[in-house]
Amino acid sequence: MNTNRKRISVALGALAIVGSVAGVAYLRGADTAVSSARAADAPPPAVAVDVASVVSRTITDWQNYSGRLEAVDHVDVRPLVSGTIVAVHFKDGALVKKGDPLFTIDPRPYQAEVDRATAQLAAAKARAAYTSADASRADRLLADNAIAKRDYDEKQNAAREAAAAVKGTEAALEAAQINVGYTNITAPVTGRVSRAELTVGNVVSVGSSAPLLTTLVSVSPIYASFDVDEQTYLQYLGRDRSVKVPVTLGLANETGYSRKGAITSVDNRFDTSSATIRVRATFDNTDGSLVPGLYARVRVGGGQAHPAILIDDAAVGTDQAKKFVLVVDAANKVQYREITLGALHDNLRVVTSGLKDGERIVVNGMMKARPGDTVQPKQAEMPAAAKNAS
Repeated sequence: MNTNRKRISVALGALAIVGSVAGVAYLRGADTAVSSARAADAPPPAVAVDVASVVSRTITDWQNYSGRLEAVDHVDVRPLVSGTIVAVHFKDGALVKKGDPLFTIDPRPYQAEVDRATAQLAAAKARAAYTSADASRADRLLADNAIAKRDYDEKQNAAREAAAAVKGTEAALEAAQINVGYTNITAPVTGRVSRAELTVGNVVSVGSSAPLLTTLVSVSPIYASFDVDEQTYLQYLGRDRSVKVPVTLGLANETGYSRKGAITSVDNRFDTSSATIRVRATFDNTDGSLVPGLYARVRVGGGQAHPAILIDDAAVGTDQAKKFVLVVDAANKVQYREITLGALHDNLRVVTSGLKDGERIVVNGMMKARPGDTVQPKQAEMPAAAKNAS
């Protein structure tokens, strides 16, 4: 009997222990379920994004055009006298100054003509001196009626013919001297010379068949010619021409517009087929890096300077036909903001409406941020503005 009671007591103790363990397990499971529910209800962690304040500047509106560089002076060098080339005085592509020798044509035949004309002039002057003295004597004889009127007229006519002959021989001598000068071909302007198309030993002629010896283009200043649309002409170029219109230039391998120039001429009529007018600007080229024929990017400015909001193009999103940015407010919440864009200015895009000075926009991480989300903003510079500063 006692043995049965002991067995019943052991069994009841075991059941109590099992119940206690089950209760602890139940309580732990309930705690885990509550924690999971709380985790599911908690908001997701804020994503990190790069934000930058919009750039506020005072700018001048610019219009961009494509053009070509042109030399102010372009000379095709051709011979003005016939003969044999006996010397070439320059290296291909060299810089020359006005008056520097380029070619020499054999001057001996023309120098011989100068000598002959010089002798003829001496003879003509001698004849003129004799006839002038004879005419003077005739004047005295005529006063004494010692000479016939016919003889007197002949002597006066001979004196006038001799004086005319002197002028004729002087003109012939001058022409011969000019031809001698033409045998020494010099640079008509300062600039860069091309290659020698004909070298020593070649015989050249004059006239319509005169060969091209070389070309010469001026270096500085240099023109940039481009076509301007009607709106730009009316807004910037058609007003008072005494107002200087700013213009800048950049080459094909450059991103900015490093060279400043001035509008020097506007054509006198519009091309009706393209609705444009030809404009020419002048730029300094003291380093010679600008070469005629190169492609040129030209910006024309005008109007009064005005304040503007600028952002990087990379921060702009597209929603069908709309442009937008993600604005981060003071509570670090993301707002969808539709904007209107303008032209580029120093690699930054002008925003004509939709943003205000001091606002922050997402510049990196737009795909991770959604309107209404709270984000962890990391302050950064506007990328294009940082590039311009560097």
